[in-house]
Amino acid sequence: MRPSRPGPRSTLFSAAVVAVTAAALLVAPYPAGADPRPTVREGDPLPRGASDAPASAAHRALTAPETDLADDAGRTVRGYPREQVLAPDPENPADKSIKLGLTPYHAIAPKLNALQALGDRVSVEIAGRSAGGHRLYLVTVTAPETARQARAQARMRERIENAPRLAAKDRTLKKTYKTPVFFNNNIHGNEWEGTDAALRLVERLAKAKDTRTKDLLAHSRLYFNITANPDGRIAGTRTNASGFDMNRDFATASQPEVRAMRRIQIGKQPAVMLDLHGYVNGTLIEPTTPPHGENYEYDLFLKNTYANALRMEAAVNGLGYTHDKDGVDPAQIPFRDSEEGWDDWPPVFTPQYAAFHGTVAAHTVEIPLQVNNAAYESLPVAELRRRSAINVDVAGAAMEATLGFVREKRSSLLADQIEVFRRGAAGAAQVPVSEETVPGVPGIGPEDVYTAEFPRAYVVPAGRTQRSATAAARLVDHLIANDIRVTRAKTGFRLGGRTYPKGSYVVDMRQAKRGLANALLADGRDISDKVSVMYDISGWSLGRLWGATVVAAESGRVSTLPVRPVRSAAPVGRVAPRGTLRLRLDSPQEIAALNSLLRDGVRVRQAADGSALVPSSARRKAAALARSHDVVFASTRATGGTVLRPVRVAAAVSAGELFALREMGFDVVPVSTAVLNAGFDWSRADVLFVSSGLSYAGLNEAARTALTSFLTDHGLVGGGAAGAALSSATGLLKATAVEGNGDANGVVRVVNAGGPVTGGAPGHGFVYAPVWFTGLGDGVTVEQSYGTGDLLVSGHWRPQDDGSGGPAAAAGQASVVRAPHAVLFGTEPLFRAHPKGEFPQVGRALLTVS
Repeated sequence: MRPSRPGPRSTLFSAAVVAVTAAALLVAPYPAGADPRPTVREGDPLPRGASDAPASAAHRALTAPETDLADDAGRTVRGYPREQVLAPDPENPADKSIKLGLTPYHAIAPKLNALQALGDRVSVEIAGRSAGGHRLYLVTVTAPETARQARAQARMRERIENAPRLAAKDRTLKKTYKTPVFFNNNIHGNEWEGTDAALRLVERLAKAKDTRTKDLLAHSRLYFNITANPDGRIAGTRTNASGFDMNRDFATASQPEVRAMRRIQIGKQPAVMLDLHGYVNGTLIEPTTPPHGENYEYDLFLKNTYANALRMEAAVNGLGYTHDKDGVDPAQIPFRDSEEGWDDWPPVFTPQYAAFHGTVAAHTVEIPLQVNNAAYESLPVAELRRRSAINVDVAGAAMEATLGFVREKRSSLLADQIEVFRRGAAGAAQVPVSEETVPGVPGIGPEDVYTAEFPRAYVVPAGRTQRSATAAARLVDHLIANDIRVTRAKTGFRLGGRTYPKGSYVVDMRQAKRGLANALLADGRDISDKVSVMYDISGWSLGRLWGATVVAAESGRVSTLPVRPVRSAAPVGRVAPRGTLRLRLDSPQEIAALNSLLRDGVRVRQAADGSALVPSSARRKAAALARSHDVVFASTRATGGTVLRPVRVAAAVSAGELFALREMGFDVVPVSTAVLNAGFDWSRADVLFVSSGLSYAGLNEAARTALTSFLTDHGLVGGGAAGAALSSATGLLKATAVEGNGDANGVVRVVNAGGPVTGGAPGHGFVYAPVWFTGLGDGVTVEQSYGTGDLLVSGHWRPQDDGSGGPAAAAGQASVVRAPHAVLFGTEPLFRAHPKGEFPQVGRALLTVS
């Protein structure tokens, strides 16, 4: 769910949405709308059950292979149908879908087997597995194809992306290419009904004999991700088994379900997609309010998304459900009906990410009647099932309307997808939206105009340091996984007035998916003056936050550079042939390698600069870790240092932070106020990390005593206001935590002091509800400060109504402080497992204070 903050553009629409009448109360006595605030906000305590996320879920998320569903040229391509008999899952009477009268996860495989048996239109493939180990089902519905015909479709799809100028003139392609359509369901596990609507639609399509259906399937491939989040569907949670809201994960793709969806969007290249959510009453159908994502071809996107939104609105309202009779309000389109608060700015949402892969009509659809969270627990079963049945009808109406749109607009949708890729490949300018450039969309104003200035290329220089080399390799592999073309220099070269060494990576911005490349690599911009509030994050630059050097070359002859295409980054891992080894701790992989050594009993010492000194006797283990983690063990003559031991972390943190700690190889035991009050065995921990979910004031006397006793000879790492509050209550570090605007987030400039926590850290950090520290007591050291001047590089950070809490107040203030047994962070170095270059700060803090 992405709940709206309405600010009416249309007084006509506002008048149509009236208050609940007495008659309506008699029919629908229970509130049917969405929660007034987002269900889960990063920085809040872990969602229910996420604190119990097993380490196995994190391991599976980090190691699960990506299933290749693409019909790539050059490999065996099968025709359709691609049928298989799915083994059943064990029956699970605790599946939360059952109470709603919906399809439990264990019933999906038998249902799909039955659907495949209906004829030759339905195929099922396994797109991957969830963090909890459940199968992800991709269903394709289309008219049968021979292997030869499927290969021809694959070649045409490749031509659309890789040779769009030729594709635009290809008459055979225009006549025979099947328009891909993607329905993504149940990405939020406790927003169930899209799955059931999809199963119902697949069954209708499998059986239908009418001319319209035959024509649709002859000219389209329809892809259904039946449930994107089986873990959450079963458990009744928004998140997957790792505690992640996957509709915030597309820029990073930390979760296997998101990587599967990414693979579908790259391999199938849908022109149209729906992402089914709940619950907003009336049904909310994108396009969105400003600010709009500046990196995709918004004129083409708005034209098609708005046109299909009107069709879905008519279909949903045409079902005949009313406010008085059923508690169902008329559908709404944010672009038309709201001023702000439901934007498509960040590339973290499914439809917005899809736009970068050629989707020219992409929608979040929020079905109307709430059945999750408090409603699930409090409403009678009969009322829940009434609501769910209506929601399935609404989702089905939106899907059916979209199929009608695709059937009628197939040619123009295909032409617009080709044009998206043509502009990228040609380096053509974006077309600003206006009533002239996007006819048929009323109300376009200057507040809707967002375009990007694309550089001629990005260069990721060959790492001159171990940190930059490791970070560059990780970034390059991520770009390639997102279908961004990367080349590597065979010799040194000069571009845009700068000289680069052999081995540097070049991202030519004249490529089909330049928008996604720019979204991931550019700094972004400060949009604080554009709108008063943002729905979600506003800055996310991987170039700044992953620790790699990224240079934008504004001009130059990229076509003459001595480069070759690469399918993966060159490995950087190596081990010095003799002597004591030095492992820098500047990347998550290096922290993970260190923790592996410590678990194996290797006697590692920490040098004054924070790096790890590994004895020569561990060279064989180091060699294995250099290969598996792609890290460098250099030679050193350093001696001395503090002996390190394995660190067991008791953590009261968000789901993203828990995941990031496990990614770095820490042994983590989740805790909370409730866990400590129940009696926690502190012998299981060496250090406490708190950023949310643990309140000293909420502890009972026994829990306070046990915590105080633990902290007398163990360390504390604190994040944000919650961590600072616990530090203050226990007297470990004297400092006053000043809270900035709680809605602020983005990429900020920082100045690192070079101590054991921030030595070698990037010069940028990420903030979300930023905090800074004043009134530092004796023995408190500033490890990092917010930059001065224009502090915010990209994002949204305004002062509060009284003028306090803005970036000007934070500039120059301490953002990370350290005492002998405590470290406090005012930034968000582990936010959603995203700012990889920041992770080591927390890892080094845990090692330092433990």
